[in-house]
Amino acid sequence: MNFHTLDLNLLRVFDEVMAERSLTRAARNLSLTQPAVSNALRRLRETLGDELLQRSGQGVAPTPRALVIWPAVREALQRLQDALIPNEFVPSQASSTMVLAMADATAAEIIPGLIDTLEHEARGMSVRVLPLTTRDPRKLLVEETCDLAVGYFPAVLADLTAKAQSGEPVPFLYQRLYDGEYVCVMRKNHPLASGPFTLSRFCSARHMLVSFSGRPFGFVDEALAALGHKRHVVLTVNQFFTAGRVVANSNLLTVLPRHFVRITGFAEQLVLRPLPFEVSPVNVDALWHRRAQQNGAHVWLRQAIVRAADKAFSA
Repeated sequence: MNFHTLDLNLLRVFDEVMAERSLTRAARNLSLTQPAVSNALRRLRETLGDELLQRSGQGVAPTPRALVIWPAVREALQRLQDALIPNEFVPSQASSTMVLAMADATAAEIIPGLIDTLEHEARGMSVRVLPLTTRDPRKLLVEETCDLAVGYFPAVLADLTAKAQSGEPVPFLYQRLYDGEYVCVMRKNHPLASGPFTLSRFCSARHMLVSFSGRPFGFVDEALAALGHKRHVVLTVNQFFTAGRVVANSNLLTVLPRHFVRITGFAEQLVLRPLPFEVSPVNVDALWHRRAQQNGAHVWLRQAIVRAADKAFSA
């Protein structure tokens, strides 16, 4: 293959067919005839030495090679378009919808400030917030299920850092929004609300865990296991607000972000105690796919979220 003679228009056709999985729809979107699309795919197959797409039912299915190269092709085309045709985003004239993925505790901190910005700067825009059910939202971003994920992603950031240091392509970017800490939370007058709060007393109690996956094992349990200890998790829930309400009315303990407790609306019913062992600090980051880096609406959204986070934590 001679890259210097490759017709970039063939990649545009390939990208559209991959997105639609249909030659007919791709031809319509590109304002081409279906024979022209078929001819472009034939030329690209001959250049790359792979079938790329095969008939499947009413559409086409990609080969393994096509699945491997498509993300890079799509990102390259998007970056070229952004460079040649700058996306001049005017918030007051925008009518787009942006999709965010975040946990309820994060949304409670950030969304009020974001809505205030929308009201004053971009009244025609809409925001959808999806529940974040994973500590690794990269698949959601690749599949464009959401535009931006906000949360605590330590394993993801470690992986991206390792890839960058080894010279591998890093298709995701992130920005730190705020730092915090986790504390043990219990109802007022709980037997452990006063007196020494030792590791032994913590492990002997009955616990509730906020778990996006439903697994009764989280980063607190990992820290305990490293010390040769474990706790008894009798309940898992997938929302921080639910966890706060349950512990306020039971003898269960839970671990929550300190900053979240103050905005629950029932903080006066709770007692916060420092954990009797070391855990990593809570770093809340915004994570997005590199293809959105220069998109005007996305740039504005990221800036608005940063301002909302700054406002929440300066109050």
